[in-house]
Amino acid sequence: MTAHETSTLTLQNEMKYLAMPPINVGQEVIGRNENLLTDTGLPSPSHLKSAVPQQLITMNTLDLSGGNKTPHCYSLRSPPFNYTHPISSVYFSSIFSALGLTSNLIAFIVLVKSFRRTHSRSRSFFLIFLGGLVVTDFMGLLVTGAIVVSYHATHFNWQKIDPNCHFCNFMGMSMVFYGLCPLLLGATMAVERFIGINHPFARSTNMPKSQKIFMLLMVWFIAGCISLLPVAGVGSYHIQIPGSWCFFNISAKGNDMIFSLLFSLVGLVSIAVSFLLNTVSVGTLIKVCCGQDRAQRRRDHEVEMTVQLILIMIIASICWCPLLIYTLMSVWTAAPVQDKVVLFCIRMATCNQIFDPWIYIMRQVSQLRSLLLKRCCPEVMPKSNTYCYGSASPPGIRS
Repeated sequence: MTAHETSTLTLQNEMKYLAMPPINVGQEVIGRNENLLTDTGLPSPSHLKSAVPQQLITMNTLDLSGGNKTPHCYSLRSPPFNYTHPISSVYFSSIFSALGLTSNLIAFIVLVKSFRRTHSRSRSFFLIFLGGLVVTDFMGLLVTGAIVVSYHATHFNWQKIDPNCHFCNFMGMSMVFYGLCPLLLGATMAVERFIGINHPFARSTNMPKSQKIFMLLMVWFIAGCISLLPVAGVGSYHIQIPGSWCFFNISAKGNDMIFSLLFSLVGLVSIAVSFLLNTVSVGTLIKVCCGQDRAQRRRDHEVEMTVQLILIMIIASICWCPLLIYTLMSVWTAAPVQDKVVLFCIRMATCNQIFDPWIYIMRQVSQLRSLLLKRCCPEVMPKSNTYCYGSASPPGIRS
């Protein structure tokens, strides 16, 4: 037999083998032994075939769904992440947190000293809210910074230390709470300044300090209620790249869309209210200080507080608008969320907690410099009778 004939015969055998119907071994064995088992009184294999495998399949499905269910905070992103950017290091996080904590601590000391020296009721109200803002920024950096620095120092596994997402939910709540508080406090202070400047007789000048503190606590309460919504089911907190922090899921679907819209709109409305009311207050102060009645209404402390509010508003707008606008646009257009963009926006927003206290620190430095110039070089200090731009009100003026 030649080689050609051998290959032809092999090809024909392969084609016959491929054309053969598949053999169901289980059915063949059951078919051969079914009569034998029936004669002996044992249950028919057809009953075993229909009952036992179905029970096993059901049990396996329950085990897979119950024992290996992924917690909700790891359902979108599961650590560890392969992210090695230089900014995501323990050195940067430690320096960033230490600078912010030190700045807010110094600013708090400055505000306490100013509060003890002030004789103006309106200014005491303003300083209480500034103190609340500084405490909020300090606690926000302390809580979130401790978690971030610990992660970069130890690279702990979130799923092992937090299998039920309690720790992730706590950090997500902290990010939302300490993020919204400065914006809501800025809007509240702008409302108070607007009423005090434009309608001075509509405000009770004898408002007790307890009522002022109650208003501050109400702002914290509102921000706290918003941060609790994802835990209650309106939205959800998830682990975020590079694995050192948790935040709510920015999405255009379901309850995540509701919370994303709520967070962004509350922040943007707060900034808009601050901008509008501060602009009107500045216009009123310009008329008062530069108009014909400047000698009758000396409002140097009003100018000082309004300037501080404007600086707070500008810093908050620069730091928070990228995140708020990106969240709103992502929900509105249903576009895929870019993790790197969210991370950059969060870092911008965190800078607000570092820049805010320097407004009060630089004010104190400016007052000290003016005091030194007044004592050492009195001939250099300009003489003014309007007190529009001074740092201390003339005696007898209270508002």
